[in-house]
Amino acid sequence: MELNYTMFVIILQILIVPFALLFAWAIYLDLSRSEIPPGIDQPMKLRILHWLMILSSALGKILENLCLCSEIHFIRFTQEGKKRGEDPKLNIKDLTFDGIPVRVYQPRDARETRRGVLYFHGGGWMFGSINSYDHVCRYIAKESDSVIVSVGYNLAPEQKYPSQFKDCLTASIHFMKSAKDYGVDPARIIISGDSVGGNLAASVCQALVTRPDVTRPLGQILIYPGLQALDFNLPSYQQNRAVPILYREHVVCTALRYLNKDLSVLESVVKGCHVPSDIKTRFGKWISSEKIPDEFKVRGYQPYSTSSFADNIYEVVKQALETTFSPLMAEEDVVNQLPKTCIITCEYDVLRDDGILYKQRLEDNGVPVTWYHIEDGFHGVISLFDGLLSFPSGKKGVDSIVAFLKGL
Repeated sequence: MELNYTMFVIILQILIVPFALLFAWAIYLDLSRSEIPPGIDQPMKLRILHWLMILSSALGKILENLCLCSEIHFIRFTQEGKKRGEDPKLNIKDLTFDGIPVRVYQPRDARETRRGVLYFHGGGWMFGSINSYDHVCRYIAKESDSVIVSVGYNLAPEQKYPSQFKDCLTASIHFMKSAKDYGVDPARIIISGDSVGGNLAASVCQALVTRPDVTRPLGQILIYPGLQALDFNLPSYQQNRAVPILYREHVVCTALRYLNKDLSVLESVVKGCHVPSDIKTRFGKWISSEKIPDEFKVRGYQPYSTSSFADNIYEVVKQALETTFSPLMAEEDVVNQLPKTCIITCEYDVLRDDGILYKQRLEDNGVPVTWYHIEDGFHGVISLFDGLLSFPSGKKGVDSIVAFLKGL
């Protein structure tokens, strides 16, 4: 008995000590690299969340080096969560739309028709899933009395750009053509998504308004979307470059991995070496720090001149300047056809200014825009509106979505 106890203590020490050291390293890495501004919502809780994310990535790297599983698959496993049980207020079904996995949330209360919402999850094109956004979609479906379709598009790097856009477009067209089967009015369909899901939603909505075979979407909801790869030195990219949970270098890194490109060009892309002068001139009227209101330049912004153009860098990443990757670069005859739009931005988010610039482009083209700016929010906070690591700013975000939907 004593021998068994001794063995148990030894094994426990073998497991606990390395884990404790790894956790201490995660804390050190966060404290040495992160910047959490004073106005952010619950800074200590955000640090803890970031520690857990760093720890997950570190464990994934260790397992990959041991040839047990890849870092990406381990992180996906830790984020996946489980499908929740039945909901007394919703009928929930896992289906496929033309081969694309979806989860449909239908309110149980009898009604002739409802609005329908297509939701594209975030996660840097490589992470996120229907399960990990289940709580968000349930909440929106119940609170807004809408049918929600959560789309499980294929992830990078296994499926390369632009397959994620094509998956979302395919699922959207299927739903729009079969909306009545789910108690949805085809004229009341909204395209939505957060982070890269917001990028996909903007691109899909642009594609849909130019198609004669489907009804025009009623609206779009873009939640802290990334919308351009032209300028990574906008005020928000400078101010929030090291604010968890999304650093500026992470944005460029995930973009390059999504495009299946070599990460060696990362620094050159951040400096703007990938953008030819004619493209800068043509799109500078829409994508420029000069277009950002002065109140968003108070905190740590310095005017920045991009580095000289390098043709070899452009050749590597030129797909990032396509409208299916950078919808903020769409032509005017597409933008002026877009429907009513809700844009949600967070003050402490590198992607903040993408949303502000798109808001201005839409308004300049006569598109009605509802803008919710979460002053104490950070990137990813929408999915943190409930549970142990919840943030009041996340609840503000999901309630803003519900308020917009109820107004349509």
